Amino acid sequence: MKIKATIERIPGGMMLVPLVLGAILNTLAPDTGAYFGGFTKGMITGTVPILAVWFFCIGASINLRATGTVLRKSGTLVITKIAVAWAVAMICAMFIPENGIQTGFFAGLSVLAIVSAMDMTNGGLYASLMNQYGTKEESGAFVLMSLESGPLMTMLILGSAGLASFEPHHFVGAILPFLIGFALGNLDHDLRDFFSKATPVLIPFFGFALGNTINLKVILDTGLLGIVLGVAVIGITGIPLVIADRVIGRGNGTAGVAASSAAGAAVANPVIIAQINPAFEPVAASATALVAASVIVTALLVPIITALYAKRYANTPEQNIERKAVELRH
Repeated sequence: MKIKATIERIPGGMMLVPLVLGAILNTLAPDTGAYFGGFTKGMITGTVPILAVWFFCIGASINLRATGTVLRKSGTLVITKIAVAWAVAMICAMFIPENGIQTGFFAGLSVLAIVSAMDMTNGGLYASLMNQYGTKEESGAFVLMSLESGPLMTMLILGSAGLASFEPHHFVGAILPFLIGFALGNLDHDLRDFFSKATPVLIPFFGFALGNTINLKVILDTGLLGIVLGVAVIGITGIPLVIADRVIGRGNGTAGVAASSAAGAAVANPVIIAQINPAFEPVAASATALVAASVIVTALLVPIITALYAKRYANTPEQNIERKAVELRH
């Protein structure tokens, strides 16, 4: 049987197919992991440890002389994503009431929902897509995306100055596996070759675990508005990200498309922010549902769009030159 070949015919299939299977399992039987326990529960709920190992292997696969690409890519994508979310928030604040829209098709939509959906990239999804369609350095650009994690950036964008705290050791904890892998891979090229081989192997396992955090019923609960918000996140953030990647990041734009998703962790932001600032309590519930729907929509669409974009633009002269340069460094 040609199962692997069949899956790879689907754009982003090695990530998308396990993710969909995980989402179906979580929707139909959400207590499966708890019921079986043991290693089965670990595979179903192990998003963080699987991602930690994957992140370690990505770090180990990167050559020290190529770190400029990592920082340029990562910094470009993070700054662009946050800047776009800030600009959208400033514009939407002029038209959307503080308590959100109450009637009509856009009922439930608020600035909190829009910003929460747009200011954080699904780092795991980005890294897996770049591992398949980009370079190792582009995949490693995930390192600075941890800056977007949590409610800090959302609160800063919303103007909630002084209400958020950022613990330095949390940021260190987010990048420590990458740094350890990076150090080992550069101290011993044999270790680099050894660990780098595990990176693509972990993709379907991470996809399945991530899918088990998604409930497909969320789309039905939020209706068409949640789907529209998800598509808007891809379009509104994706275009500037592609431009920034091509102009500043010196890529072909594939990394920009891959970074246009909404992070699963963003679902928790509306409730957290409402706890810190009670002014957001009236819109927290609807914002949570909309962000969750946008996470699902972007998780399904971004791999497909990234694959199609990479197929169309991956073989540009600039990208070929950069790839050859990276290969020569190894």
